[in-house]
This record gives sequence, C-alpha cells and structure tokens, in this order.
Amino acid sequence: MKILITGGAGFIGSAVVRKAVADGHEVVNLDVLSYSANLENVASVAGSPAYAFEEADICDAPRMAEIFARHQPDAVMHLAAESHNDRAIDGPLAFVRSNVLGTAVLLEAARAYWNGLPAERKAAFRFHHVSTDEVFGALGEDGAFTEETPYDPNSPYSASKAGADHLVRAWGRTYGFPVVITNCANNYGPYQFPEKLIPTVIVRAMEGKTIPVYGDGRQVRDWLHVDDHAEALLLVLAKGRLGETYCIGGDSDHRNLEIVKILCAELDKVAPANTPHAEKITFVADRPGHDFRYAIDAAKLKAELGWEPSTPLDQGLAETVRWYVENRDWWQAIREKGFHSERLGLAKG
Repeated sequence: MKILITGGAGFIGSAVVRKAVADGHEVVNLDVLSYSANLENVASVAGSPAYAFEEADICDAPRMAEIFARHQPDAVMHLAAESHNDRAIDGPLAFVRSNVLGTAVLLEAARAYWNGLPAERKAAFRFHHVSTDEVFGALGEDGAFTEETPYDPNSPYSASKAGADHLVRAWGRTYGFPVVITNCANNYGPYQFPEKLIPTVIVRAMEGKTIPVYGDGRQVRDWLHVDDHAEALLLVLAKGRLGETYCIGGDSDHRNLEIVKILCAELDKVAPANTPHAEKITFVADRPGHDFRYAIDAAKLKAELGWEPSTPLDQGLAETVRWYVENRDWWQAIREKGFHSERLGLAKG
C-alpha cells in the first residue's frame, strides 16, 4: 500500500519509514523538519522509488489537502508530534498547537480525501494514530496500563496527546472514519535525538560530562526497542480492528537509575574512560509533575495479532550504545547546531 507517514524524519517515524519501505510499501514522508527531525534518519531509503518526501506543517490545512490529492495514499500513520516533556513544561502552547490542532487539521484533510475515494479504496483506507502510555497518568508500585485504563494525564505533553487521542476516537465514532489508535511504552534505539534519557546518558558520557539523573532515579519505565515498535505499528495498520486501541509494550520495566547504570557498564566496555562512567552520575532536581511509574500490558495485541517484542533489553541497550559510539558524526552534527543537552523543564508557578 501507499502510506502517508507524518513525522517520518523523527526518531520513531523514521524507523517506521525504513521498515515500511523494506516491507515493500510505498511511503510519503511528511515532516515539518523541526529541531529534532533529521533527514539523515531516512538516508538509507531516500533513493528508493518507493519513497517521497514532503516538507509541510500538519497545521497547514490547504497544504494537507494538496498533499492528499497529489499522492493519493491508501493509509495514514500519524506520528508527527512534539514529544519531550521538559520542553512542554517550558512551552506548552507549541505542544497544544502541534499535537491537538495539528491532529484535528490532519483528520479533516484525511476525512475529506477519504470521502472522495471510490467505494473499494474507501473501504480499505486506514488512519492510524500513534500515541503514548503517558496519557494514562502514573502507576503505583504495581499494576499495568491496558486499553481500558482511564485517561489521567499529568503533564502538558501527555495532556496534548490525550486530546489528540480523543479527537481521533471522536472522528471515528461521529463520522465513521476508519481509525485505530496505539499507545506505546518508552522507545529507545538508534537515531533518537539526544534530549531523551538513553541518548543523553550515552552522548554526555562520551563527551566526558556529568550524567544527570532526575530526582532519586527510582521512576520506572517500560522500554521498547524502536524497531519492535515499528513492526507492531505496521501490523496494527494492516490487521488491527477499526475503532480499537492497542497498547504496545516492551515487557521491560526498569527504574531509570538501573537503565543508566546498565548504559554506563556497556560504555565501559566499548568506550572506556579514565574512570568508570558510573562515577559521572549526578542526581539533579526532578522534573515538575514527573510520573512515578509506567508499565504496559500488551496482552490484547498479542492475543489478536500475535505480536510480541523480539529484542531483549540487554541486547537492545548494548546495540544502541554501540550505534552512538560508531555514529559520532550523527550526534556531533546536532551539537554543532547548538543543542548541548541543556536542562529544560524547571519552570515553576
């Protein structure tokens, strides 16, 4: 099929683009190329006749209509979003604009296009909205999120994604628009912009800088390799039941401090410093509204579509460390553009 993928130059989006092209699909990569997007992430498929790129803002309704009309996609995978919690604390309206307004504009453009399709193509069309487990809020010491967990977002970012989820569901129920939603765990892997935990640890360690850990590091996250996520997303697009939500997890719950120490131990093997990297760990002020624990029960996805994550966490983390060590040029180019892992998200009151 021909898939319109929004945010395809970002971390997760580019993994989906690469996987979709490898699987034989045609891809239209639509990305506004914000600070965290990078066309180097899709360089391996950029020369394929199955790949096209459109630089555009999903909030631009006329441009969205024109792109749908010209490319005539069979499906949409909507991954374009502002996603960094710290940035959302400092500038929440940008997240509302991109994640809520942008989703609404895209939905309307897609719905108008869908309404004009011949009956057979209209019946086959899909709009897959990719979201996060953060919309469900925080867990205590046990339990896990499921598709039935009530929404309870605690940050501007998660609230904006929850708003987008509600819009997608509403378009499905009100207009009969063929939607499916997925909510995923924390992703990791190659090409992740170095503002998130794992690449921040690796890159700062390689630069000989301190390694910041928020609060006491006891927060728990479920970790999912980005390639496993991309596989699950394409499976849901093809076979998921319309109107349904599917939770996608890595079945790898660990405290943040545990993850940092695993990364430091791996760095000691492949990029040793004068002292063990773990000695650079520094505890810093926690992020306001920092959720304590996320965990996902992906039983529905396993039962209905047979999907399970295939990358063990220790293997995935080791491969991720090696990728950043071997691809220094990729992240140094980001540093040269002025991003130096500055601390964000400490706004108060």
